[in-house]
Amino acid sequence: MSAYSAPDFLLELLKAKSPSGAEAQAQAVFDRFVRPHADTYANDALGCRLATLNKAGAPTLMFSGHMDELGLIVTYINKEGYLYFDTIGGHDLSIISGRRVIIQTANGPVKGVTGKRAIHLMDEEDRKKVPKKHEIWIDIAAKSKAEALKRVAIGDVATYDHEFEFVNGSIGTARAFDNKVGAYVVGEALVRLKKEKARLNAKVVSVATTQEEIGVRGATTSSFAVDPHIALAVDVGHATDHPDCDQRKFGETKLGAGPIICRGPNINPKVFDRLVACARKEKIPFQTEADPRPTGTDARAIQMARGGVATGLVSIPLRYMHTPSEVVDLEDVENCVKLFVAFARSIGKNESFNW
Repeated sequence: MSAYSAPDFLLELLKAKSPSGAEAQAQAVFDRFVRPHADTYANDALGCRLATLNKAGAPTLMFSGHMDELGLIVTYINKEGYLYFDTIGGHDLSIISGRRVIIQTANGPVKGVTGKRAIHLMDEEDRKKVPKKHEIWIDIAAKSKAEALKRVAIGDVATYDHEFEFVNGSIGTARAFDNKVGAYVVGEALVRLKKEKARLNAKVVSVATTQEEIGVRGATTSSFAVDPHIALAVDVGHATDHPDCDQRKFGETKLGAGPIICRGPNINPKVFDRLVACARKEKIPFQTEADPRPTGTDARAIQMARGGVATGLVSIPLRYMHTPSEVVDLEDVENCVKLFVAFARSIGKNESFNW
């Protein structure tokens, strides 16, 4: 049992099952923890949550963290009652088999197991192959298609049944740190700005976005609606401090060494400089990474919204991304919240980050 305690808000987000396009459980958590602290609070047609503080302020600062996660979607049920599926988001097909899953249905959760032919029943060549999606199924212990259809429906979504637990100290593992930690950071930063009664020049809009895993779709629409001058996106980034990760290819970033501040064409250089200045002033540990192209995060969509947005990206170091047991140091998450709060407080009245 770890002596380190995790925030209830984050724990509830991690428990929520919210594959892209089915984010209702995460929405409910964000509503419960953030809405009471916002001056105004709204949802949109894609299911994003938009919490606003200091609505008369200027410039407008947008925080963005996506609350959707990887999942499976039921596409076919055979006559024996086995479910076949497609993947939501980028899965490694080699690790889907043999997992416990929970299917969200109109009548509540249904448990199942992902199955494939056992190794004993494979020949030498079969054992070398990664199974294709149509060669894996979900077993819900139904005896027929008719019985299965009484419990699940085509289009129901599933997630791995892997819940949060501490591994050692402040380091924990969970199914969906990607990107429940980001949704937590943007919500918690707004809550703290409100509780601390910090004098803000900027209007702050914290957005829990949807459908990032299938193309930054919630960030695309919400950034158009918010029309920010400045934005910070937060997502997870690859910690490269583990075996079989060539740092000559992927750079050097570590678990527990602080949030990762990105540099590159997707990042406004003034925003980058301000993030670094805030981290140094507040004595927040940080790391830097370089990305030569639009990043695979909400920042990609936000930067190009309307006439363009001065955008920054901060990432939480994470090991084993897009697996059922991602690993994060919660101290990095806390330091990311502190960095977002410091950045918001640093913005001057009507300050521009154009360059």
